[in-house]
Amino acid sequence: MCGITGQLSTSGSSNELRARLTKMMAAIRHRGPDDDGIWLDDQRPVGLGHVRLAIIDPENGKQPMVTEDGRYILVFNGAIYNYLELRRELIGKGHPIHSYSDTEVLLYAYREWGERCLTRLQGMFALAIWDKAEQKLFCARDRLGIKPFYYSFDGQRLMFASEIKALLADESVQAQTNSEGLQDYLTFQFCLDEKTLFKGINKLEPGYCLTAWYEDSALKLKLHQYWDLQYNIDEEHDERYFIDTLSGLLDDSIRLHMRSDLPLGAHLSGGLDSSSIVCLASRMLGGEQMKTFTGAFSEGPQFDETAYAKEVSSFAGTDYNEIYISGHTLPDILPKLMYYMDEPLAGPGAIPQYYVSQLASNHVKVVMGGQGGDELFIGYARYMAAYLEKCLSGAINQTAHQRRYAVSLESIVPNLPLLGTYQPMLQSLWRDGLFGPADERYFRLVDRSEGMSQLFNQESLRGTSNYSSFDSFQRIFNRPELHSLVNQMTYFDLKGSLPALLHVEDRTSMANSIESRVPLLDHRIVEFLATIPPNIKFSGGRVKHLFKESVRSAVPPN
Repeated sequence: MCGITGQLSTSGSSNELRARLTKMMAAIRHRGPDDDGIWLDDQRPVGLGHVRLAIIDPENGKQPMVTEDGRYILVFNGAIYNYLELRRELIGKGHPIHSYSDTEVLLYAYREWGERCLTRLQGMFALAIWDKAEQKLFCARDRLGIKPFYYSFDGQRLMFASEIKALLADESVQAQTNSEGLQDYLTFQFCLDEKTLFKGINKLEPGYCLTAWYEDSALKLKLHQYWDLQYNIDEEHDERYFIDTLSGLLDDSIRLHMRSDLPLGAHLSGGLDSSSIVCLASRMLGGEQMKTFTGAFSEGPQFDETAYAKEVSSFAGTDYNEIYISGHTLPDILPKLMYYMDEPLAGPGAIPQYYVSQLASNHVKVVMGGQGGDELFIGYARYMAAYLEKCLSGAINQTAHQRRYAVSLESIVPNLPLLGTYQPMLQSLWRDGLFGPADERYFRLVDRSEGMSQLFNQESLRGTSNYSSFDSFQRIFNRPELHSLVNQMTYFDLKGSLPALLHVEDRTSMANSIESRVPLLDHRIVEFLATIPPNIKFSGGRVKHLFKESVRSAVPPN
């Protein structure tokens, strides 16, 4: 796990470029305390910088890395979990791969397959490759946005980095409010699409690549989406097949995510997602004890789930470690978190995640966690709330039988107790617009802006008056071929809230110089889930139904 930086410009000296990159790298030194490096082109004002946290093949993974012929230069942040399989294939094709570094494998995968190498990667990544022969920069971000990539481009200079603070370390980029990003943030607690809260600073979206090249006296830039989730529904198989296949994919993903040359542990909240990862991983260790890390708040038992975590730890035979977090520490920790986060995102989870990552960093350099389980396996209560309204409408209007993949009111009744503690949410949702269009109703569930605009200077909110966060939401939510409400809801969350939660995961782990891995977000699992008929995936409104069945034999019943 690392931090990357880079610049391309139409003018400037090598000394000036090195000084710029040095400043940028200093801003993200916490991401890579083990090593650093700078590469400068001898023909153009092009430079790449890297700070390294050495995890796989610590002796031979130094970056920036250059092919033996000097043509391709790579900086890379992330982990390629199928690097051993790719390594064998590339050596068989004649590539001179000498180390067991996933960085070297990635570099020669690009030399062999070009952009198409992205489709062969299993892992998390943000990368940049300079092609000296073609004088072209190629950058890419993993399919789900696990690893970050930010850039600023004005036609004369392109700068990119793993964190916004590295771009702001260069004095040519000023910190100014992006009014459209602010509207998104006040609505969702995150920014949609490529936006950030900083004017002139964009994020490369998950599943996208960026190409930059020189043309006459200017720089040109092109963005291209290389991956998006496809909902090709499998009508051939039954529920048992989907459960068994998911179980196999989970096992294989965790097996690959456990590849590390340094000690590896796991976050353990006591919830289903992290508990499943701990139990499945422990079965693969052959008696070796995994270290697990749990956090709780010291303000009372209603904020303490350590009993579940301890039960899982005992069941799986882990080395259990815990930390209790007190509200008294907030005045000290909040300024640090603001620095590491760069921009506010996705609620208060950053606080406990930072503390648990800090605890883990005293024992291991790599941790696995359960991020993504709620979005993938339909785990949020709001999904049930939206479906309850849909089922009521279908029952009243006698239209449920007309809809493909419909969930009936009768089938969800046994599972309605899930909403017992969410009655205020239902009261707010049904206060207006009951039975309206699906996009308006789900927007109502994810809209966090009620009362927020009163806290802000209205001039700062106006900005671009024609921009509408709801329009941006609709474009994602109403994408064609999603087939059902459950796919619309989870697809929006996959594109919106999940990258924001992964931002928190990345910053809180990197602030403590540890690598965080998320096995549930193996793209093969995500793609497989998209093929399951929605009425099986959300059978009877049972949250995480298929996931629970796939791990039932591996975790304690509680």
